[in-house]
Amino acid sequence: MSNSNSWNIRPRSNQCSVTNKEFEDGEMFYTAIFLNQENNFYERSDFSVSAWDKTEHTQEDSSLFSFWRSKFEKKEEHEKVKEVVEKESAEVMLRRLIDENDTKSENARYILAAMLERKKILLPVDVKKEKKAKMLFYEHHKSGEVFIIRDPILRLDEIDTIQEEVSAWLSSDKN
Repeated sequence: MSNSNSWNIRPRSNQCSVTNKEFEDGEMFYTAIFLNQENNFYERSDFSVSAWDKTEHTQEDSSLFSFWRSKFEKKEEHEKVKEVVEKESAEVMLRRLIDENDTKSENARYILAAMLERKKILLPVDVKKEKKAKMLFYEHHKSGEVFIIRDPILRLDEIDTIQEEVSAWLSSDKN
């Protein structure tokens, strides 16, 4: 991200952050992203519906950045899903670019997230406007990890060039 706040991909928790009770398969729960004011870092917390309803989380809470409701799906340890190489490469590349956190790759991160959204790997869960930026929140369909991508507000004439660059990177990663 180009702003000063830090974010890394955060996996979904298997339990409520308030009660520590394990989530059941199919149970609805809330995910919230908070800004830790002390270290200027985003933190993720997952809440059972009852714990969320009992807490005071409002948009006026300056530390609450975003929240949404999801359905918990248990990951099967023995379940092995055969993925198409292109999907894995796009996802691996997006993770790498997020970890590197270089502003030069902002456009590529946006295009990769859009590709993974179209393939139903990333699900859009929220959009936030922050100062001069629009932040897109995605949840990974299988793992529940949260990805925050800054929308670079690309012009139509820029998209083809960036898509070609990303395709070239993906092709070179496969070899």
